Amino acid sequence: MNETRQVVKSVIPAHGMDLFRMVRYETKVPGFVIRSVDEGDVDLILSFIMKLAEYEGLLPEVSATKADIYDSIIAKRQAEVIIGELDGSPVAFALFFHNYSTFLGKANLYLEDLYVNEEQRGKGIGRTMFACLAKIAVERNCGRLDWWCLDSNETSIAFYRRMGARPMSDWTVYRIDGETLNDLARSL
Repeated sequence: MNETRQVVKSVIPAHGMDLFRMVRYETKVPGFVIRSVDEGDVDLILSFIMKLAEYEGLLPEVSATKADIYDSIIAKRQAEVIIGELDGSPVAFALFFHNYSTFLGKANLYLEDLYVNEEQRGKGIGRTMFACLAKIAVERNCGRLDWWCLDSNETSIAFYRRMGARPMSDWTVYRIDGETLNDLARSL
């Protein structure tokens, strides 16, 4: 991928780590660029989350608000988002963050959500978004790029396999949330 970086803004706290850089990636898809987000993109991020949830049949499960998105992504930087724009219009997004592999001794990039507008699918945009995530992972010396996929999402599974991804079928995902999470925390 042909890359162009433009540092627009940085927030550098006392410990010197650059937590926020505006980055723009030019791509091989004509008219398609990928950029990081800023505080003006909160509505856009939430709209992509809602589109993805609707696509997955999980819209009733979304409780995130604009305030939640602003607080967690913009203010606290608990996750990052890139936006794919085709001819200046947002058509795709990816939300990701770092996790860590003790076996590798390295951070990894974990993709929480990827969504491409339905009318833009099949044009190489999804693969280009993944290529950008891979580039970010390599630049940050991450050991791998991980994500989950619903077993029922056969179209995406086929897409991931064509890219060379392999399912991790020997792992089971566990979750504690809601009141069970609160109960466990109180038990300390």
